[in-house]
Amino acid sequence: MTILEATGVSKYFGGLKAVENVDLTARPGEIVSIIGPNGAGKTTFFNCLTGIYPLTHGRIRFKDRDIANHKPHVITRHGIARTFQNVRLFGEMTALENVMVGAYCRTRAGILHTLVRTPFSRREDGGTAARALELLQFVGLAGHADSWARNLPYGYQRRLEIARALATQPELLLLDEPAAGMNPQEVGAVTELIGRIRDRGITVILIEHHMKVVTGISDRIAVLDYGEKIAEGTPKEVCCNPKVIQAYLGKTYEDAPAT
Repeated sequence: MTILEATGVSKYFGGLKAVENVDLTARPGEIVSIIGPNGAGKTTFFNCLTGIYPLTHGRIRFKDRDIANHKPHVITRHGIARTFQNVRLFGEMTALENVMVGAYCRTRAGILHTLVRTPFSRREDGGTAARALELLQFVGLAGHADSWARNLPYGYQRRLEIARALATQPELLLLDEPAAGMNPQEVGAVTELIGRIRDRGITVILIEHHMKVVTGISDRIAVLDYGEKIAEGTPKEVCCNPKVIQAYLGKTYEDAPAT
């Protein structure tokens, strides 16, 4: 059983083939990593999955529903959330408010209820705030609910982005380099967090360059190079694949440093 099935996904920018005929599946409760050199098409593939880029050709199915070329907000409502390679928080809002923004795609109060501040709108906002606080606690930011997002340390900002994505109540979470720019302690904390997200029954697909993270938590790894998938398998299978070694890793799995 698959929750996501991407078949022949391709994205061209004029004559540039950024992603070419990529297949990828994810099963419920699985962690799948996508690795590859810079410019391999990893983030472009994520942008195709989430409706930011229309496909040149290919098919994307989520829970047996065709979602190719749907708008990003529609895909979010279907149950797919993501974070981005660069931090994209609302800097002049608190951590709590940032998470609440993510939750609003699941609220029922319309514009009129919200503007007039009807009792229904106030009750719903109270419930949204309570769920946002629970998510801040889950990612380790319970003590920073009232802090402006722009004042948080970088590692906390990355966790806050994950909390905001979780607030959309996804069944599939796409993480674009969640450990980028972190020190070893922060990398360990985000790795543990991803495992706990999976324990909640959420399927995770992540793009990541930290091979210790990738090999430590992935059920499967797919490797992109020049927009094409060149390998897929278990962490050991992929890291021992000669094509992967040549394109990206540069050495065998056994010799790979703990980065």
